[in-house]
Amino acid sequence: MAELIGQQLKDPLMMRITEIIEPSINALGFELVRVSMMGKDSNVLQIMADRADGNGSINVEDCAEISRTVSALMDVEDPISGAYHLEVSSPGIDRPLTRAKDFDVWRGFEAKVELVMAQNGRRRFSGKLDGVEDDAVALIVDGERELLPLADIAKSKLVLTDELIAHVTGKGRSDENAQ
Repeated sequence: MAELIGQQLKDPLMMRITEIIEPSINALGFELVRVSMMGKDSNVLQIMADRADGNGSINVEDCAEISRTVSALMDVEDPISGAYHLEVSSPGIDRPLTRAKDFDVWRGFEAKVELVMAQNGRRRFSGKLDGVEDDAVALIVDGERELLPLADIAKSKLVLTDELIAHVTGKGRSDENAQ
């Protein structure tokens, strides 16, 4: 099961869908990033996935393969009452941070983190990721290091910056992970 953090663990339907689809997505060589239900008038089941090996992002053919697999599983298990649309995508450059490991993988990049309840008088934090420590995200905010408990995170995502774009696209990088 995905190492999801915070509020994602509190939605029984999303947890059930994750249990249904994650083993098959992993078997295809992908990694589940997020499962969410969106939309007010029409339900949209959004599945975000990435390559398990971290080598590049998924393409349209990968999304189609995941979509066919997830559709078949959802038809058999039928965990959602009523009609819904399935949307499969990559997490994108300014990706959501949904697993504890994401905060280590993206260490040094700008992120926004929103907590369920205020800590030190605030719920929203923006700063530079400094990894995970003692079940908390370390974030450098205005020069101060804040520890934000993983269990209290409502949502978090990378902030689109020139540095992030250069890193993801491989411009200005000489390491073996440049893509």
